[in-house]
Parts: sequence; C-alpha cells; structure tokens
Amino acid sequence: MCDTFVVMPDVTRDGSIIFGKNSDREPNEAQTIELIPAMDHSTGSRVRCTYIDIPQVEHTYSTLLSKPYWMWGAEMGANEKGVVIGNEAVFTRLPAARVPALLGMDMIRLGLERAATAHEALHVIINLLETHGQGGNCSSTTSLYYNNSFIIADASEAWVLETVGKEWAAVKVKRGVRSISNAITISNEWDLCSNDLVSTAIKKGWCKKAEDFNFGRHYSDFLFTTFSDAHSRQRCTTQLLESSNEVDIPFAMKVLRSHGLSSNDDWSPDKAIFGATVCCHEGFGPVRISQTTGSMVSRLRVGEEPVHWITGTSAPCLGLFKPVWISSGLPDLGPAPTEKYNPDSLWWKHERLHLLSLMNYQKYLNLYRSERDALESRFLQEAEAGPSLEISQDCFRAEEEAREQWYEWARQAGIKNTARFYFKNTWAGFNRSAGMPED
Repeated sequence: MCDTFVVMPDVTRDGSIIFGKNSDREPNEAQTIELIPAMDHSTGSRVRCTYIDIPQVEHTYSTLLSKPYWMWGAEMGANEKGVVIGNEAVFTRLPAARVPALLGMDMIRLGLERAATAHEALHVIINLLETHGQGGNCSSTTSLYYNNSFIIADASEAWVLETVGKEWAAVKVKRGVRSISNAITISNEWDLCSNDLVSTAIKKGWCKKAEDFNFGRHYSDFLFTTFSDAHSRQRCTTQLLESSNEVDIPFAMKVLRSHGLSSNDDWSPDKAIFGATVCCHEGFGPVRISQTTGSMVSRLRVGEEPVHWITGTSAPCLGLFKPVWISSGLPDLGPAPTEKYNPDSLWWKHERLHLLSLMNYQKYLNLYRSERDALESRFLQEAEAGPSLEISQDCFRAEEEAREQWYEWARQAGIKNTARFYFKNTWAGFNRSAGMPED
C-alpha cells in the first residue's frame, strides 16, 4: 500500500508545488536510490523493462529513482527536467492482468526518461498503457497483481491518472491538495479519459447508463479497497494538508510520518492487527502486510532546480529526509541493497535501528526524536544554498553518525521489549529470512 500527494502553489508557503510519497512494500524488500544518466540510443534499439522489452526512444533524460531492488521500474522518482511521478496500486473489478506486461513502476521510469513536462509524461504513460498494457507480478516473494494510479507533476502543473487495464481517466489538479491511496478517486468528472471507459462498465453490467457512471464506484473492488484502508489514509493526508494554508517541506514530511488523525504519544505499531497508516508498519496476519520502505518529498518551483528529499530507508517516522539534486549527483550510498542484510548498505544500516525500535516504539523514538528533528532542521537550512553534492554528502554523513549514536543509546538504555507476542514473532520471522544478526 502507498500514499501519494501533491500540494499546489495556492496553499504552499513559497508558491511552489510540493510532491510527496511513501512507498509501502513487503518487509525486507529493500529500496535502492539510483541516478540514471541521460543517454542517447541507436535507432531501432529496445529497452528491457521488468518483464518485457519495448522500443527505445532516441534520447532518455537523467532520472532519480527510488525503486525496489529487484525490478527495473521505480516506485517514485524525478527527472532532470523537473518532472516527478509516484504510483499507487488500485484493486478493481476488472482483474489485473497476470500476463507479463509493463508494471506501473516501469511506466513511472519510462515516463520520467521520456518526458520534459508533466503533461508530456501523462501522455507517455497513456500511450504505453494502450500500446503494451499493464500486468505481471508486482512482488518478488508472493503473487501480487494490481492496476495503477499516478500523480504526475512539474513546477507548473499536476495530474492524477487512474487506470484499469487499458481504460483510464485523468484529472488536472488546479488548486489545493490532491491525495491518492490505493483506491480510484475519480468519480464522474475528469479532463481526459479512454474511449471505452464508460461503455466497458455498461457492457459488464456494472452501470446501467452513461449518466449514472462513476469511475471509482463502478470499477473498484470493494473487498481489497476496504481492507487496504485506502479511504481512511487518503482522508488523513488530505485533512492534514488542508489544515494548513502554508504547506512547506517540513509539513509534508510530517504528513508522511503520520500514524493517523487521532494518533498520540501511546501509538505503537504492535497494537492492532487491522488498519494501515500513512507511515505504514507491517503487523500480523493477512491484512497488515506492508511496510513503508522508502519516502520522498520534492519542491518544484518555476525557474529553480527541484530539491528532492529522500530517506533511502524504511519507516520515515524513525528516519531522516536528506536533500539531493539531480545536477549534483548522489553521495556514495554503499552497495545496492537486496533482500538480505548487508551492514554496508544504507537501507540495511537503518533497518537495524528500525527493527530494534519496533519492540517498544514510543520509548525508543523518544531517545532520539529531538535530535532527529534538529538534524533535519539543519539539513533544510543548508539546502537553501541550492544544488550541491557537498551538502548532500554532509547530510548523509551526519545521518550516518547520528544513526550509530542512536543505536548505541538504544542498546544501552535497558528498555524492555514490550511488543505483543504475535507482532514480535512475525518480525522475528522477517529477521531470520533477511539474515539479520541478533543483538
């Protein structure tokens, strides 16, 4: 499960467009940060995506990607032209195709590599969808198939694109905030749609006549959409963002760290079997099966290179957002992670602290919350100087030093493991699977 939002200039502090996304995947499905350089390609060449290969274009733009370690595509990303894209799984009455095709994550990367504006990226994805279709297993360890929705933005405009098979509808976001969370949000008003969107629903018997058509109501699968808590998470991000008329980067980060509108100082990820939150934590059983494995916030402002704030780690409530610019390049993040523990990988370094903190969430978080906030405030001030690899390196280095210190504090604090048995046992299984060392 995931959450993606965009905030338009009329409600941001500095008149920028702000994009944010939490990528929720399986525990141990490490997410890697990659910067793909711009490239020229020979006529007639092809590109291999996760499952299929398609014709390549003559030139691809440089792209910053946050992606599950095993797939070609990305959960979220940006390109050198200032376009950002994030996607959501949507569960629908028209089953997702199981035959290999393009994943929604492939379409994100292809859209970023091929489009100079958000509007152009919208049409790149639509053309890919209609030409090649979407389909294939979206999991590396189990069977997971879904259709996709997207938020696509640049410094001038933003779009929501929601798809089922090869049918789709798109809405231009004109003002305020817009959030998507694993459910179709477009109802009976859109700016663009596929030719057969309405007629397909009528032929299937989901809708009697065109005048009654509602995309979300007539195409959504009730069971999966309900148990994903999509509507409650979308309501949470929307209400939080609408509560401020001056949304800025720190506020967007706060939204991605949210555990619900009513969460308080006694909230803990082990307390419930049901219920997903924006900052998502794997629980026990067949419902809470996702974990936030990467997060990103981008500021898009006309005439200025976007700054992208990435965690490169799981659980933003326990981590830090660091600034990167495409023109400056990435710091050394260590070896790309896999599903197995690697003490030299950024993602797995953080996972040690994350997994320890889960066992008595509030007490561990209180050990270093104030330092986390102070560090992030420092990063925000430094980033105002503009694109700089040195600034990015300093922020990642400061995070590394802080994480090691926090981990030692946590080990020496003598905090009792109070996690409920079923939660503790579930995570013990994940840890064994990843080869995590025991403390």
